[in-house]
Amino acid sequence: MNKVEQFDLVVLGAGTGAVGVARPCAKAGWKVAIVDCLPYGGTCALRGCDPKKMLVGVTEAIDWSERMRAKGLQGDEMSIDWAEMIAFKSTFTDIIPERLEQGLEKLGVVPVHGTARFTEPGVVQVGARELHAKHFHIATGARPMTLGIAGEKLLTTSTEFLELESIPSRIAFVGGGFIAFEFAHIARRAGVSEVTILQRGKRPLVQFDPDLVDLQMERTRALGIGVRCESCVEEVVKDGDELRVKFSTSKGREEIACDLIVHGAGRVPNLEALNLEVADVDVGPRGVRVNEYLRSVSNPAVFAVGDCADTGAPNLTPVSANEARIAAKNLIAGEDVRRMEYPPIPSIVFTLPPVARVGLLEEEARQQGMEFEVDFQKTGQWYSSMRVGERHTAYKTLVEKGTGRILGAHVIGPGAEEQINLFTMAMGAGLTANQLKGVIFAYPSYASDLGSMV
Repeated sequence: MNKVEQFDLVVLGAGTGAVGVARPCAKAGWKVAIVDCLPYGGTCALRGCDPKKMLVGVTEAIDWSERMRAKGLQGDEMSIDWAEMIAFKSTFTDIIPERLEQGLEKLGVVPVHGTARFTEPGVVQVGARELHAKHFHIATGARPMTLGIAGEKLLTTSTEFLELESIPSRIAFVGGGFIAFEFAHIARRAGVSEVTILQRGKRPLVQFDPDLVDLQMERTRALGIGVRCESCVEEVVKDGDELRVKFSTSKGREEIACDLIVHGAGRVPNLEALNLEVADVDVGPRGVRVNEYLRSVSNPAVFAVGDCADTGAPNLTPVSANEARIAAKNLIAGEDVRRMEYPPIPSIVFTLPPVARVGLLEEEARQQGMEFEVDFQKTGQWYSSMRVGERHTAYKTLVEKGTGRILGAHVIGPGAEEQINLFTMAMGAGLTANQLKGVIFAYPSYASDLGSMV
């Protein structure tokens, strides 16, 4: 016999886009349940951005020491103990689920563990529990896409990579995006002898400026990572203690032997288990179809945000947090009072050095018929690059003719992750290039370079 429970709101998922709705609705006096089949915290905190950056933090020491050799730094060569590094990462991730769940319970949110499945509009089944609600909020995130290749089950997911107790000597990455490049850099600096990225298309990191990506490719290959473009993976086979990945190229079929093959070829909305058809929730190519208020276009009782919502916005944690804030306001108001308006959104590949962007790429601006000036410079000889021994640095900015409006900013270098945030603030505030030049930043700092980039 199912246990029937009544709620004002059932939240599906327990990451940023989910908790950001559950909390304010509970504070408003709503009876709220939150459901997830995984530990509470979501991908970013437990299986993505944050744990990855913990590993990058350790490998930064290796990178820094290598750049400072022959510049006064002496001593034995540094190395990484993989198990200790993973344990360090776990000091952050291990405490999140319990702390998050306890915090939600203090607000009166009912935690439910298990896989949710709609049985009819207004009802989800979780094990033997039947949850009825006036409203539902879907924030179940994304999962690795199914590649449809032979031997796909032999691939290691990004989640599994972050839990490896030891690191093998040969690793291949399928895909040429964020995950592949970031993890390849981590693995190589952690001592993996053979690291290969297999990218299906002509270029990797297609969301970023091609000229800056070319510099990152130089840096990546100089690190000892093989980057194979136009290499379409077709099959993975187990051969004794090793794995073989077979792929096609313009020159024919090739294969490489390795100990681990990591899936880094993209993610898709994690919606299959929800049985959304019976809830009258329409799904598009990028997730639940929602309107500008984050409400389902087909079922007004349902909201969705983040990686599982078809908003057209980048799949980034700060985006889902902002969407959750707007969805919560509309839920609590009982009507659509706040539209989701997207400000300039930065994105970063946390390689070393990082590659960052905000705003338009050159090609995007041209397609929109804009008239603009392009300023592209390699900055390896700038003081901020020389000081830290990094030669692979550059920027590209797009400034609209006539208005001086900054249309896009692209940076590669040690300070890129914070420089792009400042560009984001400037663009969001409507500062022109000349106004940004007039800002007096502390010097010498990475921020003080901005005035020379526009």
